[in-house]
Amino acid sequence: MIQNDIKRSVIASTAGAAIEWYDFMLYGAAAALVFPRLFFPHASPVTGILLAFSTYFVGFLVRPMGAAIFGHVGDRFGRKKSLLATIILMGIGTVGIGLVPSYESAGVVGPILLIILRSLQGIGVGGEWGGAILLATESGSRGGRGFRASFPQAMSIFGVGVANLAFLAVGLGMSTADFMTWGWRIPFLASIVLVGVGLWIRHRVPETEEFRELEHSGRIARAPLIRMVRESTPEIVLTALLKSAEMIPVYIFITFILSYGTRTLSYDRNTLLLLVSLAAVIAALTMPVIARYGDRAGHRHVFMAGAVAVALFTFAYFRILDSGSAVGAPIMIVLSLVPCAAMIAVEPVLITGSFPPEIRYSGASLGFNLAGVIGGGPAPFVATWLVMHVNSMAIAAYVAVFCLIGILAAQALSRRGAQHPAASPEGSGRVTRDRGLLSRAR
Repeated sequence: MIQNDIKRSVIASTAGAAIEWYDFMLYGAAAALVFPRLFFPHASPVTGILLAFSTYFVGFLVRPMGAAIFGHVGDRFGRKKSLLATIILMGIGTVGIGLVPSYESAGVVGPILLIILRSLQGIGVGGEWGGAILLATESGSRGGRGFRASFPQAMSIFGVGVANLAFLAVGLGMSTADFMTWGWRIPFLASIVLVGVGLWIRHRVPETEEFRELEHSGRIARAPLIRMVRESTPEIVLTALLKSAEMIPVYIFITFILSYGTRTLSYDRNTLLLLVSLAAVIAALTMPVIARYGDRAGHRHVFMAGAVAVALFTFAYFRILDSGSAVGAPIMIVLSLVPCAAMIAVEPVLITGSFPPEIRYSGASLGFNLAGVIGGGPAPFVATWLVMHVNSMAIAAYVAVFCLIGILAAQALSRRGAQHPAASPEGSGRVTRDRGLLSRAR
């Protein structure tokens, strides 16, 4: 029975993550391909892109708010209740975006509604990641927690691929004019079906073992946010820096490339969508394998190796893309997310393990989503500015600097000895072992 509950928890966290990240990343493709012309028609092409990416960034800016709200709910009332609320809020934002009138139809009302609904998306996804990861890891043995967490992680990237494929499928069946007028709305409106499926799956899943233990022992934090700030501020900052090192290259490879490739490199829109989708699928398939290795070899070491690989790869990526190679450029785009996968696959254990279970949802969520403000959200905007005023190698340097910061953050978290055993019958509550043993266990 316990094993069945664990499987259901992993399935629920995985399915929900795929749906929410599909919703959130639809906006990235639309911001690069549609929104500049639809909502900012009087701006120059470059300014239109920057304005569209600015509204894209809004979703990241409000994510810490979602982390605070749903982290409190998850730590006080349960991981499951919080995750049901996040998927509803995400669905409202996504379907609403599909109904927003263009600038031509409603003037500035269109962009304003776009920002409001993007904010709802951001608040929803702000509480999603921490809950999905804890749903997968807070039941079962400690030894397989990285492997279990890799499935919702993989689905977050897989959702990117599905979002791009949705745009590609719609675009192939109609003219460019129809796509720009109403076709782009279909993937957003279709989300209502996915959200219904996600709610049904998550409603059937049990609460995590560790949260039930907290309830039974009377250890539920009354004010998890206050306690988190008082006790774990350094871990929050380090978590945000660690996650930023992965977020920046990912959002450059999946979002910035869509505008850079179509406008600067003259790639066909559908070709780019297909290549980025393939990159997401390949990366998603590799993550469980990498996470399984990380459970044996050490999550921190795998993360650091991935950061070095990402930094080196990004220089080669832009060098080959700018060369115009008909063979090399598509290969680099398809492989772009594989080095990132090494970081993505193991970071859940590094992040959630940095906080005690009473404030784990709040702490992990806030650190994760602050990275969106520092790294993921601004990345397409910064990359666009850098390529306009310097060159593409400046983007690679930008990525490399944050990869180094991520390595230093991972080491600092390890030195603080802040890891806590994942919820398990044999490990629950055993958080008093000395820091040296914790470091060696990692």
